[in-house]
Amino acid sequence: MKHTLIPFALALAGLSLLSSPANAANQHKDYIEGPFTEGTQVTQQCIECHEDHAKDFMKSSHWTWELEQELPGRTVKRGKKNSINNFCVAISGNEPRCTGCHAGYGWKDNNFDFTDMTKVDCLVCHDTTGTYVKDPLRAGEVFASVNLEKVAQNVGAPVRDNCGSCHFYGGGGDGVKHGDLDSSMSYPDKATDVHMDTDGNDFQCQACHTTEQHQITGNAMGVSPGGIDHIGCENCHDSAPHKNKRLNTHTATVACQTCHIPFFAKNEPTKVSWDWSTAGQDKKGTVDANGKHTYKKKKGSFVWEKMITPSYAWFNGKADAYMPGDKMDPTKVTKLAYPLGDIKDPKAKIYPFKVHTGKQIYDKKLNIFISPKTFGEGGYWSEFDWDLAAKLGMEANATMVDKGLKYSGEHGFAATEMWWRINHMVSPKEESLKCNDCHKKGTRMNWQALGYEGDPMKNKKGEKHAK
Repeated sequence: MKHTLIPFALALAGLSLLSSPANAANQHKDYIEGPFTEGTQVTQQCIECHEDHAKDFMKSSHWTWELEQELPGRTVKRGKKNSINNFCVAISGNEPRCTGCHAGYGWKDNNFDFTDMTKVDCLVCHDTTGTYVKDPLRAGEVFASVNLEKVAQNVGAPVRDNCGSCHFYGGGGDGVKHGDLDSSMSYPDKATDVHMDTDGNDFQCQACHTTEQHQITGNAMGVSPGGIDHIGCENCHDSAPHKNKRLNTHTATVACQTCHIPFFAKNEPTKVSWDWSTAGQDKKGTVDANGKHTYKKKKGSFVWEKMITPSYAWFNGKADAYMPGDKMDPTKVTKLAYPLGDIKDPKAKIYPFKVHTGKQIYDKKLNIFISPKTFGEGGYWSEFDWDLAAKLGMEANATMVDKGLKYSGEHGFAATEMWWRINHMVSPKEESLKCNDCHKKGTRMNWQALGYEGDPMKNKKGEKHAK
């Protein structure tokens, strides 16, 4: 029987999508005894037998929300913990809201104890009842209505819904951030994703995101641009998978995803632009054809789209990113995370991406992006005061404090963009790109932007001989 975790957005609205509970793969009725009033009490019993599992998990980026990684010319510790994005901007000062998706309990501010094993949330990944719901406003704590004893006694291996309870709703709502991850991936049909098709392969996330000692493979470019733990189609498929030899020659320069994911956001719209500079205005918000708000006083203006043709760029497995405190030029578009590689790079291939554009607050004297406090006391969402939000957010940002950076008192708004690699929503092979989608009169590829003189099928000089 299928089960569904309640999304944060539905939890906030008081709605439920619960179906009948699934059968636990590893019932713990003989080992777990309640009642429990909070999650840490459950964890205390879990670690009586599973202390080593908890220790392993505490080494993972799902716990630390940061990863030591190489960016061009520097080694950084980066992750959700300290990155600046153009969605909700940053978690600094906003922890109780943002850490509702942390696999732990009680990360309210910079004083959270990452060495406290009892703070590990085992149930968010291992619930099989479909009734485990974390309160999105309380730093990862669960709703009081959750029967923790029942959940703890019925744990099992994670399914897509366990992962999706956070990854489908990142950025503040269903499908907002990634574009290829949303609620439709809980139980997708073949047209949505051939791997996760519930009537076909029915892959769970860990089929590709292989996991050992709670270390889950895969790095997202937005938070781990310097991560090297990428998942490739070659893990399962041959490097020359086609019967057609000419198609196989493409695999040297074209990623599998480029042809086999012709569109993303197939069922649910994804946000493609977020303009914070318009926030605070007393104007009536509008709703688009997808039923999505295009303006909210607290957050500004949005653009949503469905069935999106990806943007294409060379990617050699490495990326670069803006780090808190980096100088920026307000007259130019700042790339907060973006792929590295070009036509001359022998390791690079053409990959599909979602590009999310934004306009967000920066310090006009320091020329750095600000991590504003939006949630909670003094936050922008309650006071509608950008100066106060900037001051409090900078004071809460450990990276800014360590660099001795304080809000100057003058702010503006500058354009940004973030690149997110598209890996999910693989279409059936009959719906993959055809030759003429890119070549001859096809308009799918911007050949000049990729470094070619023109269509390489027509212009032999434009071919990538560097490989």
